[in-house]
Amino acid sequence: MDEKSLAVFESYKIRRHYDEAAETWYFSVIDVVGALTDSANPRDYWFKMKVRVKGEDGLELSTICRQLKLKSSDGKKYATDCANAEGLLRIIQSIPSPKAEPFKQWLAKVGYERLQDMSDPARSLDRAREYWQQLGRSEKWIQQRMMGQETRNKLTDYWKDHEVTKEDEYAILTNIIHREWSGVSVKKHRNIKGLKAQNLRDHMSEAELIFTALAELSTRHIAESVEASGLVENAEAGKKGGKIAKNARLELEQKTGKPVITSENYLPPAKKIKQLKEKSNRAALN
Repeated sequence: MDEKSLAVFESYKIRRHYDEAAETWYFSVIDVVGALTDSANPRDYWFKMKVRVKGEDGLELSTICRQLKLKSSDGKKYATDCANAEGLLRIIQSIPSPKAEPFKQWLAKVGYERLQDMSDPARSLDRAREYWQQLGRSEKWIQQRMMGQETRNKLTDYWKDHEVTKEDEYAILTNIIHREWSGVSVKKHRNIKGLKAQNLRDHMSEAELIFTALAELSTRHIAESVEASGLVENAEAGKKGGKIAKNARLELEQKTGKPVITSENYLPPAKKIKQLKEKSNRAALN
């Protein structure tokens, strides 16, 4: 949908594209440059900016961009430099504009908080709890979410120490466990809940969190018992661990008559989304 292909910053429309495979948003760099600099020719500004940054920092900004075809004002699609959120924040650091300062200050704050977390990991846990509280999660849900994350961390620590080191291997094993206990892949589960870039676990019900944790706890115990190493052996442990949670899920569903996997999520209500869109449209007209 056209309205989903645009983001609005103040009165500026930022073209964007969602990569389904990578589950990542990419934003038009030229549009962001135009919004943060008020340049009459953002394309020329971006070209000169790349030359300047390469000369000053030795960084080729184009290497953190992707060429994607986005619709232009004439209705046609043209190849455009786009960047994900991480790349975009790096680009913004090199924009000498008052409008870019809030972003730079935010980056400095996040960096400082990260250093604090490294010296005192409990800070990040407190910050996560506060974040979920602000979103209206119950204390019971928060406790279950944090316990589930601890179970997840212990499993990934085991994988890391047993020849599972690549990020895509983590994703493969996670999907195997998830599909085994839930009957659907991680991507399908996200689609059922109407999610895109959001973290699936942040939108799980208490029951979904519990069964996810049971599957991952069982997987780790089984892997440890047979000293599973590498992708293949850990995948086999994942199937067995996921099956334990699957059997428990099926028994619960039989007793209650209700499915554990649901479309329920914690996204803002449709009415609130509509209000936000109307507010953005009014801002764009002013």
